[in-house]
Amino acid sequence: MRNLLAEAAGDRLELAAYLEDFDKHFWNAGSSDEASFWKFERRQSFKEPGVESWEAFFRGEWDTALALIAEQRSHYERYFQKIADHGFRLHRVRVVDEPVTPYLQWELHLLRLKEQYGEDTRIAKASDLSSLEAGTQLPEIAIIGSSALYEIVYDDDGKLAGGIRYTDDGLISECRRIIRAIHGSGEQLETFFKRRVASLPPPAVEGV
Repeated sequence: MRNLLAEAAGDRLELAAYLEDFDKHFWNAGSSDEASFWKFERRQSFKEPGVESWEAFFRGEWDTALALIAEQRSHYERYFQKIADHGFRLHRVRVVDEPVTPYLQWELHLLRLKEQYGEDTRIAKASDLSSLEAGTQLPEIAIIGSSALYEIVYDDDGKLAGGIRYTDDGLISECRRIIRAIHGSGEQLETFFKRRVASLPPPAVEGV
């Protein structure tokens, strides 16, 4: 996908503009067969200041982090009902390197909660992407229906910094095809979670 994006013309959006543009497209994705949201997550660690559960995890307060995730049940129940009312679904590919990073251990708990209310997440092994990456990791991608594709941009610390928006129909279609193929061959989140995450001890967070 990286080579496809390199050959396409996109609009670089700084953080505030990206969030506004994303929200506009997201809630107007439509209800056709193509009106689904696809996200491809490749990085193994991010920083999410402002997210209470992540902040507790980053402080080394694991039990608090999990409790704060559980407290979001009613929020995600309403959120995914709103998405269903708008006529589309959320699909995610989460790439996982081994061993599971502390951040991913936290995030997979959150993604598991989201899946219980309607998100469709599959786990892909990093080792299975070698033919697509050729020495360079695939980018973080979000596709909203057929109207917009974003390469999500992060700073060196892993904090969200904005995005690059692409609107070419052919590019969107091809990147969606690739992500769907990876998703289709991936492992169900619940199966992976029970096999590789549920029994892990609290993560050791660097710097805590």
